[in-house]
Amino acid sequence: MSKIRGIRGAIVASGNRKDAILSSTKELIMRMIALNKVKTADIAGIIFSATKDLNADFPANAARKLGLLSVPLLCTNEIDVPGSLKKCIRALMLVNSNKAQSLIKHVYLGGAKKLRPDLE
Repeated sequence: MSKIRGIRGAIVASGNRKDAILSSTKELIMRMIALNKVKTADIAGIIFSATKDLNADFPANAARKLGLLSVPLLCTNEIDVPGSLKKCIRALMLVNSNKAQSLIKHVYLGGAKKLRPDLE
């Protein structure tokens, strides 16, 4: 029996533009799926957060454009901590998997790598 596993990821968008948010989010989602060999049918849901300086589009729209039409998606604002990373999109992908949580590969791209230097 498979269990729900969490895959974390983050990326910094090049700006507060629809194209920048969508392309960054697509890149993040595709990398999370590829590195973990996730079948889209096994995705139970994705929670996205974005910093307050990214409001030109919803990161979830990128997932829809990738064909994740029946996957539950949620967008929310990241807590605005002083000095924190700007223009950052974070994701928590919940997947049905037999893989141990310790074998999950989390994905931090570009400027977001500094959020988890222990994963490099």
